[in-house]
Amino acid sequence: MATVTHVCTLDYVARMPGEDPKLLEAIVYNDDNLTYGAIISVYTGSDETIIALTGQGIEELQDMLGGARFTIKTWHEFLDDLVHDADLVARIKTQSRR
Repeated sequence: MATVTHVCTLDYVARMPGEDPKLLEAIVYNDDNLTYGAIISVYTGSDETIIALTGQGIEELQDMLGGARFTIKTWHEFLDDLVHDADLVARIKTQSRR
């Protein structure tokens, strides 16, 4: 495994491809969705953390989302399987129909 020299916060990653930050949070909430070490917790205070991704994590996330968006059907199945916030899923499904 290559040495990690930098990470990008989840908010920054969401702005790169124009993704919804809440969707990315829902995906990385389960750290089994990306390779071990791709998701980094950065402690900003005694009880405060932000999530960051390594370069490998960003690539995996982009590949995951790209594959899921192959068709509307695969996209909706992906959302139903990985995102457990029904309101978020409904909002994103509505956006994908436009």
